[in-house]
Amino acid sequence: MLESLGVPSAGMALGLFLALFFVLAFEFINGFHDTANAVATVIYTRAMTPYRAVILSGIFNFLGVVLGGVGVAYAIVHLLPVELLINVNTGQGMVMVFSLLAAAIAWNLGTWYFGIPASSSHTLIGSILGVGITNALLNDLSVTEGINWQKAIDIVMSLIFSPLAGFFIAGFFLVALKRWRPGGKMHSIPEPRSDSGKVKKPPFWIRLTLVLSAIGVSFVHGSNDGQKGIGLIMLVLIGFVPAHYVVNMEASPYQIEHARVAAVHMEQLYQRHRDQLYETPKPRPPLLKETSSSTPPRFRCEVADTKETIQSLLKNLEGITDLEELDANQRVQVRRELLCLDDMARQVGRLPGVDKAELSRLRKDLATPTEYAPIWVIFAVALALGIGTLVGWRRVVITVGERIGKQGMTYAQGMSAQITAAIAIGVANIYSQSAGVHHPRPFLRCCGYDGRQP
Repeated sequence: MLESLGVPSAGMALGLFLALFFVLAFEFINGFHDTANAVATVIYTRAMTPYRAVILSGIFNFLGVVLGGVGVAYAIVHLLPVELLINVNTGQGMVMVFSLLAAAIAWNLGTWYFGIPASSSHTLIGSILGVGITNALLNDLSVTEGINWQKAIDIVMSLIFSPLAGFFIAGFFLVALKRWRPGGKMHSIPEPRSDSGKVKKPPFWIRLTLVLSAIGVSFVHGSNDGQKGIGLIMLVLIGFVPAHYVVNMEASPYQIEHARVAAVHMEQLYQRHRDQLYETPKPRPPLLKETSSSTPPRFRCEVADTKETIQSLLKNLEGITDLEELDANQRVQVRRELLCLDDMARQVGRLPGVDKAELSRLRKDLATPTEYAPIWVIFAVALALGIGTLVGWRRVVITVGERIGKQGMTYAQGMSAQITAAIAIGVANIYSQSAGVHHPRPFLRCCGYDGRQP
């Protein structure tokens, strides 16, 4: 049975199980660690009772993962350099995943225990950067080759500026509400419980706004943070069971043909702009390079090999309507070629606007067979995040609701904070999807939708 799944031994199966368990544990901890982002305001403004708020947040965290696509997942994966992704093997993948997850889980548990509302995204991204740079040092590579620096800079800049953007946007909302209704009920602090234990709820429209914005924050949190777990599981599966997961075995004939046609058009684009396409062309080296006398050759992506890589990909996909028709080695080769072409496309120099837009579309089509996630992976992460939301939330919620401000939170402050958070995370999700591949949503793919427009 293990051999049919591509797992050569019981020991390897145990390693695979532990790796998957650690990823899902990270998402479970992420659930109760980050729940405060969505429920603290509705709890402390008396818009909902704590348990109702947490249950509602868990449901929409789950739905956010299921319906959110995988754009953010692969934005995180591609922090690692393409050459580490195409040469990852079982042992290397195991060490890499366990290292970054151990660091992320330890930090999340520590900050949760002390009630510190730290970001799981920051923690995971830092762990991935640490793994990439350490891997480069251990393999006598330059630090510049350890991670995808352009992607890292983009993500780090977004993490730096997002709190600043939230600060100013939430402040703007609060000022706007103050000018709109300077003496309104929304600017008052919720009344404490009466002697009988009853809680006076906010006015209907204020309560509705708070509840809907809490739902929005929970949904976009699931579609953003949940995808990080999806990306990690795909790294695990590709490292442990490459024969089954290096490419999307459920890719439709339409998607396979789209990738093949995209390669043809990329070759034509390459020929049209051969002189200026790459700013610093290199002499053509062999595709396989020896790292040392004691290590096997590693596949290297080289800009000068673009034409040869395209021709090899076209040969491998010629007449193929189902990726099951390829043997295990051919699937690995196709994945390498697709990742290399995408990496090469990122290195191009200046192109006219029309051709630059065409290159972006071709990259999306080429990535379809490699940037995917099986339905069971998506639902497993969604369940871990949703269930995690239901437990352990109180510590961080108390910090957000009681210890950050010097006085109680007003209704207007709660609405401003939640609306801003929902918008900020939602915009990040949209940007990640537009920068990556437009994947059909999971519930459409499970029903036979292959990505074509109706």
